[in-house]
Amino acid sequence: MIDESIPLQPADYYHGTAVTSIIVDGPRGNPELEDHCGRFRVRHFGVATQGPSSSFTLLRKIRSIVANNRDIKVWNLSLGSPLEIKESSISPEGAELDRIQNEFDVIFIVAGTNKPRPTSQRMKIGSPADSLNALVVNSVTFDERPASYTRVGPVLSFFYKPDVSYYGGDGSLPEQKIVVCRDALGASYVSGTSFAAPWITRKVAFLIYIMGLSKEVAKALIIDAAAGWNSKDDLSHSIGYGVVPRDINNIIHTPDNEIRFILTGTTDSYETYTYNLPVPVVNNNHPFYARATLAYFPQCNRNQGVDYTNTEMDIHFGRLEIKDGKANIHPLDNNKQGEEGRHIIYEATARNEYRKWDNIKHLCEKVSPRGRPRKAYGRGLWGLSIKTKERLTNHTRDRLPFGVVITLKEMNGVNRIDEFMKLCMARGWLVNSLDVQNQLDIYVRAEEDLSLE
Repeated sequence: MIDESIPLQPADYYHGTAVTSIIVDGPRGNPELEDHCGRFRVRHFGVATQGPSSSFTLLRKIRSIVANNRDIKVWNLSLGSPLEIKESSISPEGAELDRIQNEFDVIFIVAGTNKPRPTSQRMKIGSPADSLNALVVNSVTFDERPASYTRVGPVLSFFYKPDVSYYGGDGSLPEQKIVVCRDALGASYVSGTSFAAPWITRKVAFLIYIMGLSKEVAKALIIDAAAGWNSKDDLSHSIGYGVVPRDINNIIHTPDNEIRFILTGTTDSYETYTYNLPVPVVNNNHPFYARATLAYFPQCNRNQGVDYTNTEMDIHFGRLEIKDGKANIHPLDNNKQGEEGRHIIYEATARNEYRKWDNIKHLCEKVSPRGRPRKAYGRGLWGLSIKTKERLTNHTRDRLPFGVVITLKEMNGVNRIDEFMKLCMARGWLVNSLDVQNQLDIYVRAEEDLSLE
């Protein structure tokens, strides 16, 4: 995609080829990072040389490429600016990626950018890693500490970026780096967020292409798996929600004492809800810890400054109580936004505690040895309510897709998955188990080339 008048050197091909080699077959050179995702076909577009490039030209190329390759849903972008993002506005590069993802139903996995060497002071991430809809990946060492070249968030002083982290190599020894193929000479040893992002690209591609999940669910699953029951990041904004598990099986399979289910839908009105989730009851109690992760891809407007996202989805998930003829959800995080009655919640509280206007919501109860089962109300039903609000009054409400990943952890280690599925079917749910082997067989058959004589 580079103009023919620009001379190219062999070094211009090194970085892109190295990144592509990881997406195609990263575990070949890094057996300790075997993820069981298999191999992938990759369509590689060269959009820049190894030196500085024009952002305007780059964005125009990326939009053209995505528009002309609509069969590709997962895009890896391992490039970034050496400059820090601004405090009060999204970069033009990040804003354009957000528009592309909303318009073309694709997802970008973006490297979290590196510190210019030999910079040692704290440094904010560079564009386009401030794209809110993208899945932004930072790098950690093999013992899961932030890499020496790590740059940090947040974006617009509020939005969590990076989203997650993965192993990108750090150190002077070969065993501390990532093995890639960048030319015909064989293995090369590299490090950087550019080489952490493609590992997550492999996982997202597996979830979307092989497992048949939507980009919203795939993003929610990755973030949910990284956060687990104890989100690993702190106020440094360096790791995001946590380090993604190495093996894809740790993302799509659950332990016997956990129940994980996925709910998808679109917001057609102010409230999208179900009051019909039959969580198992034992001795009139629910012996479960719970967590939920919501992901959606809203329209965004850079001209609004810190009020960047146009749509807010407010999630309420918890036990259902019928009181005075009305259904009331007792949310995990005690969220009272949008509920009837007088509830004084300041904007700062809504943002900090309930992530108002963020396109990722993660609710998680703390697992503790002192945990006690909750009282079951009535028939032991739980409810999920998603209230959608638009920032602009003159904005036409679109059918915006969302994905929710919910996990219930049995406090006593008992396997209650079959019981939960039977209860769901008894209440009219169409329950589809995510059969990994079956999906793999379907994918392989669909990719076969048939020669008809």
